[in-house]
Amino acid sequence: MAQPKPRPGILDIKPYIGGEGRVEGVTHLVRLASNENALGCSPKAREAYLKAGADLHRYPDGAAQDLRAALGKTYDMNPERIVCGSGSEELISLLVRAYAGVGDEVLYSQYGFLMYPICAKAVGATGVAAAEKDYRSDVDALLAAVTPKTKMLLLANPNNPTGSWLNRAEMTRLCEKLPSSVLLVIDSAYAEFLQEKDYEDGRALVDAHPNAVMLRTFSKIYGLAALRLGWAYCSPEVAGVINRVRGAFNVNAPAQAAGIAALADKDFIRKTIEMTENGRRYLSEHIAKLGWKALPSVGNFLLVEFGPRAEEIRQKLKDKGIFIRQMGAYNLPHHLRITVGTADDNMRLIEALKSVRS
Repeated sequence: MAQPKPRPGILDIKPYIGGEGRVEGVTHLVRLASNENALGCSPKAREAYLKAGADLHRYPDGAAQDLRAALGKTYDMNPERIVCGSGSEELISLLVRAYAGVGDEVLYSQYGFLMYPICAKAVGATGVAAAEKDYRSDVDALLAAVTPKTKMLLLANPNNPTGSWLNRAEMTRLCEKLPSSVLLVIDSAYAEFLQEKDYEDGRALVDAHPNAVMLRTFSKIYGLAALRLGWAYCSPEVAGVINRVRGAFNVNAPAQAAGIAALADKDFIRKTIEMTENGRRYLSEHIAKLGWKALPSVGNFLLVEFGPRAEEIRQKLKDKGIFIRQMGAYNLPHHLRITVGTADDNMRLIEALKSVRS
């Protein structure tokens, strides 16, 4: 009997597999595989989320007006140019679907987020990876890879999984040299962790270039990964396109309420930044003492080169209830990504690495 068949190319996609977090027989888990906020979320955000549970029978505000207003106030932006989504991942998918298709090319950096090529293949477009230098996006390589078929450039800054970043001058040059017909999507999911003065999160670039879009998420520094909440800042024209293709009620009401409360809790954000900086420094120093190399990172994670034993080490840590991220899907089989955890999490990881080193 004949079966329904998906479009050509769909079955060629390798599904995205997230970091592991469960193992039988171990109760005290250390989950450092998914770049989650080790402090959890703001108590104020949790309270707002629970309060919103009283109205689960009501549809959410499809326009997310209060959340967009809060974002506009927090980041000094026009709320009319903000579109909210079910995580920045949904917004990536919507943008690719709206601007690319069969015969088109979607460009990204060599070690860019795995969802970039997945989204490109899902619409029948061809993904193109520009080579990096020293695990860092290369502006010249990206520009050289642009062809008449290029419809989009997806660029994470800071980048996951490498933890590297491009400065303001580099991003400005990219925007100025990129053809105006190419949509530049600046994925700034880890922007809040980067405190360098020479960093541009994307807002100024969007204001200066109508073909630029900045994406942000509540999953990382705000610790709301379970709620799937993200947003885009873009030109009115691009905002209009996204609003035409997104779901009518794509962001649930409890997520909107929690997001508004999370934005206002500056103390929680400060504590998260301090914990991340201290933990990242601690892990880098102790990993180096054990003979492995952690790449410089500005995110809440480190990419570490373990050599041919990388997967063996990951499995041994997993047996101890400690989860870090495999990197084979990024063509980095000798590397593992480690999320910065609490001080206790980090110490447990280092002690476990000592035991599996030989």
